[in-house]
Amino acid sequence: MTKITIIGGGPGGYVAAIRSAQLGGQVTLIEKNKLGGTCLNVGCIPTKALLHSAEILEEARHAEQFGIKLDVKGFDWGAVLSKKNAVVSQLVGGVSGLMKKNKIAVIQGTAKIDNVSSVSVSTAQGVQKIAGDKIIIASGSVPAVPPIPGIKDNPFCIDSTGALSLEKVPQDMVVIGGGVIGIELAMLYSIFGTKATIIEALPKLLPMMDGELTAILKDLLIKRGIKIITEAKVVSVENGAQKAKVNVEIAGKKEVFETEKVLTAVGRRTDTESLGLDAAGIKHDRGRIIAGGDMQTNIKGIYAIGDCLGKVMLAHTASAQGEIAAENALGHNEKYDGKTCPSCVYTIPEFAGVGLTEEEAKAEKIDYTVGKFPLLANGKSLISNNGIGMVKVILGKEYNEVLGAHILGPRATDIIGECALAIGMEAAFEDIAAVIHAHPTITEAVREAFLASQKRAIHF
Repeated sequence: MTKITIIGGGPGGYVAAIRSAQLGGQVTLIEKNKLGGTCLNVGCIPTKALLHSAEILEEARHAEQFGIKLDVKGFDWGAVLSKKNAVVSQLVGGVSGLMKKNKIAVIQGTAKIDNVSSVSVSTAQGVQKIAGDKIIIASGSVPAVPPIPGIKDNPFCIDSTGALSLEKVPQDMVVIGGGVIGIELAMLYSIFGTKATIIEALPKLLPMMDGELTAILKDLLIKRGIKIITEAKVVSVENGAQKAKVNVEIAGKKEVFETEKVLTAVGRRTDTESLGLDAAGIKHDRGRIIAGGDMQTNIKGIYAIGDCLGKVMLAHTASAQGEIAAENALGHNEKYDGKTCPSCVYTIPEFAGVGLTEEEAKAEKIDYTVGKFPLLANGKSLISNNGIGMVKVILGKEYNEVLGAHILGPRATDIIGECALAIGMEAAFEDIAAVIHAHPTITEAVREAFLASQKRAIHF
């Protein structure tokens, strides 16, 4: 029986552990904090739990538009946090149960790789040696701290982890970074009453998402009262008596923002320092482990997946790579293909994309056609959120194959799965057009966008 040692119990590591066990491996999983990793404990799940509470509050405030009269007295922040904690606890408990069900040994401690056959684990009881045949590294990532004077060890400054457990909702907040984390948390706190300001160094928010739909989302954020400043550099943070002073350079001029909290949301960095990569001979680029499409590193029998690669830091990416690594560690020959990997932003409305953006298609000099369908013309969207949003699709010009799809609207993060499947199956326009979509649904707008690419849209 092949012995598999897995370092990290996040969505990459625990999925790799389960798949390894399914294939007959004897699995030991090492986790230094809590099972579920960043995603379940201080990332995807708690953020979305808080966002759902915000969404309920938002709907209650606007219920009269739908003929419902409610007396919204406000919110209980402590109860909001308790609900978030309960969801997290239940899911982490579920992962623990899956480990027992699949007979996976779990060790709490910090792992250091000796070689492909041995891992040393520092536990509360001392150092434990784990012998095995293959290793899968899924050590994850931690919030990046930008080299801005005054941020480190500043009581007014928090990272994404700290933002999920604030004792009270701050009066105001400056968010450094206009990526997914920054935008989601800015929207979340703005709904609960925080005056939020997003400061982004690049010319646009969400650089990996479609530019046209990102611009629409930006306008929606501004209408909500969120201030957005792009092409701006945070020079330093100073402490005042009650608030921090954030010094920002905008178009060559200095501007000062006083704020109760400064949220650093400039991304994440790999968490690999304790692994002993150099001593084990594992190639990496400043902590970012290098692996091939089979997820194997330069050391035969040692695989790496997820955030520790420093590339696409998404939970579902780590899970997909975890299955590939587990299968290859147990004798299969699989390759990871990220073309069907969606990117999701849990704003109100949601924003999701998969495949090429229009900007990427242009950069790659691909001949393409675009189809767009405004959700104002979709019945279910009109009912759900007054028709705010759009579906946009990118097709190859010669063969009409699906290259990319981008959705800003209700349930976009659920609907994007159809588009990912289309890309994975190398579907063409004709394949999507031939599928009957239920009415009334928001997914009808996906088909309409594809029809629009051939000037065949029915409802617009």
